[in-house]
Amino acid sequence: MSIRKRYKNEDTELDTGPLNDILFILMFFFLIISTLANPNVIKMNNPRATSETKAKQSVIVSINKNRDIYLGQQKIIFDSLESSLKKQLRVGDSIKPAVVINADSLVSWGDIVRVMQVAKKLGATTSASVSSAK
Repeated sequence: MSIRKRYKNEDTELDTGPLNDILFILMFFFLIISTLANPNVIKMNNPRATSETKAKQSVIVSINKNRDIYLGQQKIIFDSLESSLKKQLRVGDSIKPAVVINADSLVSWGDIVRVMQVAKKLGATTSASVSSAK
């Protein structure tokens, strides 16, 4: 029986090839997950304004599933919408006022368009969003 001496190698190396593969897979996984987390987000740099700029005035009109119309927090009927909006909007300013329409998903588009027509008649810009009740 021959017993050989084992030589200690002082210059031992660690193979990092498998570690590189695992790190690449983890990086790829987090990259895919981060893009799926917020698919509708667009990153952009918004311009900064000085304090002399006037703030854009916006009035919120909400329509619920029962076709009730709210101007801010106050419930109104459609026939008085034009006069109520006229009181809320300052049409004489240099900046056009805006009317934001929040509607339930069960509201017909005809009701939303009627509110938009009243706002356009008063000289305001409009934008609408439809949300579903949960």
